Amino acid sequence: MTPIQAVILGILQGITEFLPVSSSGHLEIGKALFGLNMTGDESLTFDVVVHAGTALSTIVVFRRDIGRILAGLLEFRWNKETKFAFYILISMIPAAFIGLVFEDQIAALFDGQLLLVGAMLTLTGILLFLADRARETSKSVHGLDAIVIGLAQAIAILPGVSRSGATISTSVLLGVDREKAARFSFLMVLPIILGKTMLDTKDIIAGQAMGIEVDVTSLLLGLVAAFISGVFACNWMISLVRRAELKYFSYYCFAVAFIVLVSQVLGF
Repeated sequence: MTPIQAVILGILQGITEFLPVSSSGHLEIGKALFGLNMTGDESLTFDVVVHAGTALSTIVVFRRDIGRILAGLLEFRWNKETKFAFYILISMIPAAFIGLVFEDQIAALFDGQLLLVGAMLTLTGILLFLADRARETSKSVHGLDAIVIGLAQAIAILPGVSRSGATISTSVLLGVDREKAARFSFLMVLPIILGKTMLDTKDIIAGQAMGIEVDVTSLLLGLVAAFISGVFACNWMISLVRRAELKYFSYYCFAVAFIVLVSQVLGF
């Protein structure tokens, strides 16, 4: 991977992580267009790094919310912030379990499986289309909601399923206020991404993570590009969710899925 390719893929990750079009699916498509023959572990390692960049974007955009949550936790009582943090903890369980138990199987899915990407982009498009048609969206996230949203996040581990699209759409379909759905969706992934990044950072810097061949310079460029583009995309996505304009992304997902599936069936 060249530095320019790393920057382009980082920008692609930063934009598509927050827009509901599947960052993992677009990364796989981008790698295929560049002709990158990366193993599952190499591909997943780069994905972890650029996801860390978008995690930093989330921290910057939601810094006030995060500050209030931390301040509430330090009061050591059951308040609104403690309850919100508890719901985030509940939502993390399904994805964390699947990620730890099926780590090797997940890595194999990131090895140019474009047929899977096309199918999952179709699923993402369906969820977005249905969410935009939801009308009763006024409540806050509660315990059962957090579990169901967490299951949606676990499914979004598959390349081609948009994490933000799946979790925000699921929240809206459960009746959660659109802006609160976006806020919960973007904050709930932070602990998982940061935890995964901390576990992998040492091996990535040393260049010894399963024999990866991606150099540190490319990884850092990808991270910075994902961070900068992610700040822009996160703010844009919040405004789009508020205005119920997700259906346009469903059309985009359907179009990309069709192109990917046809190209794979015809052997392009």
